[in-house]
Amino acid sequence: MFEAVEALLSEHAELERQMSDPATHADPARAKKVGRRYAELGAVVRTYRAWQQAGDDLEAARELELVEDAAELSAQRTELEERLQRLLVPRDPADDKDVILEVKGGEGGEESALFAGDLLRMYTRFAETKGWRVEIIDATESALGGYKSVTASVAAKGTPEPGQAPYALLKFEGGVHRVQRVPVTESQGRIHTSAAGVLVLPEAEDVDVQVNDADLRIDVFRSSGPGGQSVNTTDSAVRSTHLPTGLVVSCQNEKSQLQNKEQALRILRSRLLEAAQAAADAEASDARRSQIRTVDRSERVRTYNFPENRVSDHRTGFKAYNLDAVMDGALDDVIGSLVDADLAERLETADGSRA
Repeated sequence: MFEAVEALLSEHAELERQMSDPATHADPARAKKVGRRYAELGAVVRTYRAWQQAGDDLEAARELELVEDAAELSAQRTELEERLQRLLVPRDPADDKDVILEVKGGEGGEESALFAGDLLRMYTRFAETKGWRVEIIDATESALGGYKSVTASVAAKGTPEPGQAPYALLKFEGGVHRVQRVPVTESQGRIHTSAAGVLVLPEAEDVDVQVNDADLRIDVFRSSGPGGQSVNTTDSAVRSTHLPTGLVVSCQNEKSQLQNKEQALRILRSRLLEAAQAAADAEASDARRSQIRTVDRSERVRTYNFPENRVSDHRTGFKAYNLDAVMDGALDDVIGSLVDADLAERLETADGSRA
């Protein structure tokens, strides 16, 4: 482990040199990449130095026969060593990225669309607690004010600590979310079950995915609102088709055709990046597989039971009776259970590969 740390210390020093070089900042893409890696390694460097200092202090306490101080320092050093081991576990390479979040109503008609709106609000409130920016890219509203489909970007401000970027936390949200409650359209007070689908994509940058204009077919059409009501008198909505893959993205939220085209391309890049990563994962070795998540996005991942104020995650077995707070953005414990399970699996795989 410590040989790996020494190599990372050298890399950190080199990145620090690059950060002070004006030539690095002349290239925004390079500066962003260097800054992210520098922040990631900074956590390793700080933890390692704290571990070293705790070792020196522990040795001094033992020499002075300060039993209580020695016991406290020994526990602190063990905790720092465990944190260092966690930081050295290979991460998903997309963990430092921002997110394209898609929420779609599923089974349940208007109730499902309303629940999709509730999920978007939940993620927006959670993002606010993290200091992230949320931007609606495209949306198709339902008659009662929910969303048949809504796409948003979730972006961090500055360079977040390792494991604290939007994709690192929200990537576990992909899948089918089931709700059990009395719909507003239910006159008899009966509990209904409906669902909404969530898709979480790492937001691709130009350096991640290059899309050639020759590979695109752009169609324009008139935007429409709930029930087909026209909300725009010009053909500003855009449908972008990536000819090599057949991927299609439509955007109609902006008033400008150019803006809708840019937003559609933004989503398309992220979907192409996701497809490329999925293809690479399918061909990966066991060592590579240990670095990627294996959650099936098509599965039912969570149930929100309003009568019992209960939220249950079906992957980790997490269960809590504070659904009202969760729907208001208090997702730390729910997501934390998934992050911990993912980390435990990575640690187990890493230990197995070293055995």
